[in-house]
Amino acid sequence: MIAIIDYGVGNIKAFANIYKNFNMAFKIAQTKEDLDGATKLILPGVGSFDHAMQSLQDSGMKEKLDDLVLEKKLPVIGICVGMQMLAKSSEEGKLPGLGWINGVVKKFDISKFSENMPLPHMGWNSIELIQSNRLTDRLENDPRFYFLHSYYFECNDSSDAIATANYGENFTCMVNHHNIFGIQCHPEKSHHNGMQLLKNFGEL
Repeated sequence: MIAIIDYGVGNIKAFANIYKNFNMAFKIAQTKEDLDGATKLILPGVGSFDHAMQSLQDSGMKEKLDDLVLEKKLPVIGICVGMQMLAKSSEEGKLPGLGWINGVVKKFDISKFSENMPLPHMGWNSIELIQSNRLTDRLENDPRFYFLHSYYFECNDSSDAIATANYGENFTCMVNHHNIFGIQCHPEKSHHNGMQLLKNFGEL
């Protein structure tokens, strides 16, 4: 049972429709009791880091999610700001992150870009798979995904990075540490490759 975590931040309906079309069992979790029976977790997110972290704390689900992910080892995927929340901290805010993956979130330094490239980074980008992973099985060659962000995840352990993209500089766009996955792009807006990635997660 895939639990889509609804803490008031993220496009919950899009993920629900995708898994409904896949005929995979899912439920929308709005309380800690709703997490009972979950075997996989999706943590979507949009907007600012602090707002997302505070909303998750206010939902009453954070402590149970810590237990399910860190103790019970349920597979979890953080998407967009949901990925950034996996880090210890973010330059965007003051609140601590979940700290599920050893890393920090940094803002793109446009002064280092060789071209005049605006923030946020918005639109389609190719990604480079830098190690094989169950999450990225059966993607197209030179897969492209849709991005919308001004901050990126920097792993403190490079072995946690599974894919990179380039926007003025190379940055990590997908991570995996044991049962914990994160992707900066929006799979729900990325057509075939996004659908395949979400199906892969559902089949873990």
